[in-house]
Amino acid sequence: MIVVVGGHSRNIGKTSVVAGLIRRLRSRRWTALKITQYGHGVCSHAGESCGCETEPEHPFALSEEYEPGSTDSGRFLAAGACRSFWLRTPMGELAHAEKTLRKILDQNDNVIIESNSVVGLIEPDLFLMVLDFSCQDFKPSSLRFMDRADAFLIVDRGINVPLWEDVARGLWDSKPQFKVKPPAYLTPAVCEFVNSRMSSAPVR
Repeated sequence: MIVVVGGHSRNIGKTSVVAGLIRRLRSRRWTALKITQYGHGVCSHAGESCGCETEPEHPFALSEEYEPGSTDSGRFLAAGACRSFWLRTPMGELAHAEKTLRKILDQNDNVIIESNSVVGLIEPDLFLMVLDFSCQDFKPSSLRFMDRADAFLIVDRGINVPLWEDVARGLWDSKPQFKVKPPAYLTPAVCEFVNSRMSSAPVR
């Protein structure tokens, strides 16, 4: 099964959601994948240069994490993932990595991916999107795929009205919603929802 976790901006809890699902549904023996797109010398993950850029002659780079640690892919291992990968590509160039991406999906039964844009290449069995109404930034890739989300995780910061402009409320009001709170970013209801969808999903 393929589970994708996306969100409308950086630093709103997507990695914590992925790590939490791996930890609480550890029996699923996850392979985890973090996708980072960068551009203009600024890392889309942290907002400043971090050296994740690929070599100019290579359209993407894939690395596997082998030790639990503080990096996102390391956190996935620490949570209990069997394998953890980090895929980096220039902004808008993810399609160059499609063949490699599909190889990972074909070789592993349960894959959880932190990304929005990957939904443009594959059809996940479950797509969760994290929304933080207190964060005004809204990535174009998030808006493009928002209608594909199966459910929304609403970060509970005491703000019920989003700060975004030009984002139709109906895009998330018509789908299942779960309130989550830092630092866990998960609830038993979210885990039950994911586990139920996994149990009913057809075998790939």
